[in-house]
Amino acid sequence: MSGILGKQSIQFENPPYILATANIVGKKEGEGPLGALFDVVGDDDLFGEETWEEAESAMQKNAATWAINNAKLTKEQIRYIFAGDLLGQNIATSFGLLDLDIPLFGLFGACSTAGESLSLAAMAVSAGYADYALAVTSSHFASAEKQFRYPLEYGNQRPLSASWTVTGSAAFVVSNQKSQFRITGITTGKIVDFGVKDSMNMGAAMAPAACDTIYQNFMDFNLQPTDYDKIVTGDLGYVGSDILIDLLKKKGFDITNQHMDCGKVIFDQNTQDTHAGGSGCGCSATTLSAYLLKEMEKGNIKKMLFVPTGALLSTVSFNEGQSVPGIAHAVVIESCDK
Repeated sequence: MSGILGKQSIQFENPPYILATANIVGKKEGEGPLGALFDVVGDDDLFGEETWEEAESAMQKNAATWAINNAKLTKEQIRYIFAGDLLGQNIATSFGLLDLDIPLFGLFGACSTAGESLSLAAMAVSAGYADYALAVTSSHFASAEKQFRYPLEYGNQRPLSASWTVTGSAAFVVSNQKSQFRITGITTGKIVDFGVKDSMNMGAAMAPAACDTIYQNFMDFNLQPTDYDKIVTGDLGYVGSDILIDLLKKKGFDITNQHMDCGKVIFDQNTQDTHAGGSGCGCSATTLSAYLLKEMEKGNIKKMLFVPTGALLSTVSFNEGQSVPGIAHAVVIESCDK
């Protein structure tokens, strides 16, 4: 059973567990500060495929398969997959996970999809509708650039506010079987729009949504920032992180000491030309899988608020001059006694 909490949250009375995970990233990500922690780093961002989109599908398929194997399960034991990506009609997911032959809920939360998929998988398992559910997401720099900005061949100049879409995929097996990590609660985000229209400044577009969700988590659970060891946003980068901290201070909460942004740690700003940091569905997902859960395993993090952030734009909405609404989904992850 689960308990409805406040306006937007659930506190799980029977918390589900993250039983296993797996991740795969591209060459640039492997050259970053977390490079040695990833399960697999590709030598070639095409991953043996002919197109960028097929490469992203291959990443999803591999991450999902490896996560199931790491959980010592067969794919037939997975009741549901909750998965999505950044591409139109979720084609990286649909083609990537086709051969697994597992019931699928296709999701689009933009770069917040890691939080959305984990939230829904946790709800399904906690409610007893699945013994094992799989949460999967991915992004690819080249496929995202082709769809949302400019094909790589165009060679356009990137402004300093632009982030670098992470090439990577991660998968998580959520289960009622006890493990080292459990999901004790979630706070589902609302669509928040401050009128930002610059598609090259995703941090500014998403920061208000992150602020809204984190604030509501504090309200619903009656918590302070110090109740968390880490408050981890997905891909606000350097621009959005500063905006988030300022917005929350205006609401009476200072998360400076607890805050970490995946977009700021996955690349080295001094040696890698990524400007505002990392972004994309794969940014928060691979950082959680490769780095944050390992920190929990070591005992360095006991309780974490994981808040992937997403920009809800499309090529159509951008070309029609629409703003870029944001959304953020928060997942409370706690370590368990061994």
